Amino acid sequence: MASRAGIRNYKFSFNFFLTPAVQWLIIANVAVYIFEILLRTFSSPSALNWFIGHFGLVPSAVVPGLRIWQPFTYLFLHDDSTIWHILSNMFFLYMFGRELELAWGRNRFLQYYFLTGIGAGIINVVVKVSLFWGQPSADKATIGASGAIFGVLLACAILFPDRQVVMFPIPVKMSMRTFVIAMTVVEFIFTFGFGGDNISHICHFGGMLVGYIYLRRGSFLYNVRNSVTDWQNKRNRRRFEVYINKHKKDPPSRPDNWVN
Repeated sequence: MASRAGIRNYKFSFNFFLTPAVQWLIIANVAVYIFEILLRTFSSPSALNWFIGHFGLVPSAVVPGLRIWQPFTYLFLHDDSTIWHILSNMFFLYMFGRELELAWGRNRFLQYYFLTGIGAGIINVVVKVSLFWGQPSADKATIGASGAIFGVLLACAILFPDRQVVMFPIPVKMSMRTFVIAMTVVEFIFTFGFGGDNISHICHFGGMLVGYIYLRRGSFLYNVRNSVTDWQNKRNRRRFEVYINKHKKDPPSRPDNWVN
């Protein structure tokens, strides 16, 4: 696959490629997953439980326990008892995160990824602390990058609505918009208690909700994003003007015989 302008690609056989931010995220998640396996294999179960309890997302530990790092760190932890949890998350990140990074660039993609992931974690904490305080669900750790992954899926549906995807393992072809709408309906149903599994559908739905608010024109997060971008552009412009004024009388670094 040819390299696209402005983005550095990493090529593998069969024309697979990774963009820089997606590659970094996959390496970080896999490294933490391997550390969890080593901790479970060569240490006591209490050591792994301590690690997950301190770096997973435990609502009662965030509020009122003030472990404010957990809405960030839980994104890098996955279930070490099975490979399918991390494999499915990293597969979706690989499939859809690359295109989003190519469209936005590395920095904006990372900002969006962590905004949706952390936002999903905060929504999970607020819901469980306010509605389930004193119940086991408020003390149970949530782990995984799914909140950010669902935010990425939503952004792809907005940017590439007509792109065709195939649901796995069912060979049904549909547009990206239809796929994400179906996923949204499923997550909405399971979020409000109609599912009996151990998946944190609140985080899934929360990641999509934060992504929608961030991308929707005229919303609060949309205005915040534009304000930050305008401030960065003005700061860079001032720096450039200061540099030009400081060096405008300097001789050229490679003088020649021509007069401009």
